[in-house]
Amino acid sequence: MPEISNLQPGEPELRQNRNLIIAGQLAFLPTGVLTTLLGPMLPILTVRWGLNDSQAGTLFPVQFLSQLGGVLLSGVMLAQIGFRAVFLSGLLLMAAGVGTIFVGPAWAGWISVAVYGLGLGLIIPTDNLMIAEISTGSRAAAVSLLNFFWGIGAVLCSLLVAWAYARGLLLAFLSLVALFLVILAVAMRGLPFPGKRQKSDTAISWRQIVATPVTWLFSMVFFLYPGSETCVGGWIGSFVSRMGPHGAAMGPLMPAFFWAALTAGRGAAGIVLHRVSEQRVLQAGYGFGAIGIAVLLRASGLPAVIASAIITGFSFAAVYPIAVARLSHRFGVQARSIGAVMFAIAALGPAALPWLVGVVSQSAGSLRAGLVVPLVATAILFVIHLREW
Repeated sequence: MPEISNLQPGEPELRQNRNLIIAGQLAFLPTGVLTTLLGPMLPILTVRWGLNDSQAGTLFPVQFLSQLGGVLLSGVMLAQIGFRAVFLSGLLLMAAGVGTIFVGPAWAGWISVAVYGLGLGLIIPTDNLMIAEISTGSRAAAVSLLNFFWGIGAVLCSLLVAWAYARGLLLAFLSLVALFLVILAVAMRGLPFPGKRQKSDTAISWRQIVATPVTWLFSMVFFLYPGSETCVGGWIGSFVSRMGPHGAAMGPLMPAFFWAALTAGRGAAGIVLHRVSEQRVLQAGYGFGAIGIAVLLRASGLPAVIASAIITGFSFAAVYPIAVARLSHRFGVQARSIGAVMFAIAALGPAALPWLVGVVSQSAGSLRAGLVVPLVATAILFVIHLREW
């Protein structure tokens, strides 16, 4: 007589999926750390390697162009071999990059940034797609929670880098992040990742993508917004570090104010969106975001910079999740094809705009001049959302 199980049909699979979801959330903590690492590290690396603003600004395109390569590679790998190899490879590449960025000269540091950027490109779309696929409840809620973990990592990054650097423990901190990623990869290797799947027959063609006018508006959003966010989070530490002795001490800590406001705002966005239309939230987000950056450009002391970081972070909180939701709503199942393009564009903006900040700053001899770049980008985003599309 066969053994009778106490488990209901499907319960073992639900339990396995729950473990995979938890592991995916844990992976997004160091993902948030590494995505925003250049912000608090930039003033430290600038001094350590003797860089000017133009040279320091090239670290951003190194990271995000490598991340773009990872995003494109992940799409090919997911179709051919499924989630497991892509996910574990991403974790190990992130570990290799973050563990070596502070141990060698500048040229080696550039390689380290490229390595962990490639890992981020593999992990970010793969983790999002995996959680959406295996979640049994609201997929939007599950993905939102996943990215909340990313936000926690982004906030902790600045705080921990500042704390570790002040105590001469920065290399130890970066090594611990690398060790955590390796341990996580080892622990996850036996989990039941989804297997490979065939490409959808309903995917929209490249010709249709290019011929759809609204696609170009989405392209502007996915290019300019991530670029502007990275400009503020990436350069605000360097901006403060030039405000005298107190500024030098506070520089690595400053991005934490921005990322904390962004994360808190995303936690509150669900309540706001029940009462205010998405269009109004987008208009307010980009409008007040531009005001927040303008406050930064006029700031002459730490209180004004902190106020700018908080205003900009809260203002930016909901705009990117709304953009992703509107893309899905607008194109339905065809958003799978267009989404791959948008993920790639979202890596180009953070590569280009922060680099441009450094170039303008070096040419004008003023970082304030360079930070006009995200102000203009945010103003453009405000203008294109004045009307519904």
